[in-house]
Amino acid sequence: MSLYALIMAGGGGTRLWPLSRIDHPKQFVGLFGRRSLFQLAYDRIASLIPPARVFVVTGARYANLVHAELPDLPRENIIVEPEGRNTAPAVGLGALHIRRCDPEATMAVLTADHVIHKAAVFRDVLAAGAQVAAGGALVTLGVRPNAPNTGFGYIEQGESLGAVGDFEAYRVVRFTEKPDLETAERYVASGRYHWNSGMFVWRVERIMAEFARQQPALYAALRDIDAGLGAPDPRAALERVWRDIDPISIDYAIMEGARQVAVLPVDIGWRDVGSWDAVYAETAATPGENVMNGDGELLAVDTEGCLVHSDRLVAAVGLQNLVIVDTGDALLICPRERAQDVRQVVAQLRAAQRDEYL
Repeated sequence: MSLYALIMAGGGGTRLWPLSRIDHPKQFVGLFGRRSLFQLAYDRIASLIPPARVFVVTGARYANLVHAELPDLPRENIIVEPEGRNTAPAVGLGALHIRRCDPEATMAVLTADHVIHKAAVFRDVLAAGAQVAAGGALVTLGVRPNAPNTGFGYIEQGESLGAVGDFEAYRVVRFTEKPDLETAERYVASGRYHWNSGMFVWRVERIMAEFARQQPALYAALRDIDAGLGAPDPRAALERVWRDIDPISIDYAIMEGARQVAVLPVDIGWRDVGSWDAVYAETAATPGENVMNGDGELLAVDTEGCLVHSDRLVAAVGLQNLVIVDTGDALLICPRERAQDVRQVVAQLRAAQRDEYL
């Protein structure tokens, strides 16, 4: 049994505007040093999965970025979607390519834009997940919640399926959507719910069987694409079929209705840095500390709890809990607690066709 990786690297990261742009979204931005989130995602698995077994699925505009950031990755392992169709078609497309390399492969579906501090534990749980997947289960990684959070979906665990190394596997009772605060508090207090990390491990033949059972139209499209992969012009079939595929997430398309689903609850130091407030939480050593992100300098007077991103000197006087992001052509200022609403700015720019700022 060989373990392959499929890194999903096609997202837009609109909540991290104006640093994250259409042509250079958050997974390719060095938020926490010189290595981008995408490069860090690859670095975490490099000692477990060799480059020949690492695949990346991304959009056409990002293929050259992926190659530039991971020059050791075989060029043919960069799978290019003609346009975004959400995660289920992307996973299916990746599974086709991996199956052509090894019909008996086990694949780990990984995110490109999350922070994981405990890389060794992460590698161990992927190996444990592969063992569970060998028995036919679709395995999801559930992150043990450290506090109620309304920004994540949750996974409810059922009875134990036994220990695998240092981890315990459980049957999945259900996946739930992002809850309100009262529900999230109840979930965390129960000890039976875990954050949905969006990362999975399964045998390629098992996920394809679930596509066939639950999503016959998508499965038929994938079969057409697969037939075209051996043709002289494989892109022609892909582009012809892809435009008629309905966007749908892997959770809705497969996981919520799948048979034999297992969860491995883990503490891997995971954080979804999907907003500027999350970036602040990741980088601030103490509550109320000011954080300077970028190559600039912050001169703070009676200012606390602010995140500033700039490549020049920023002077802040009498400010509290703000996000200030200066990219030269655009300036964002908002309260940290409103950081999720940055996507509304992007929506307005898109509606006004201000593409130069997107």
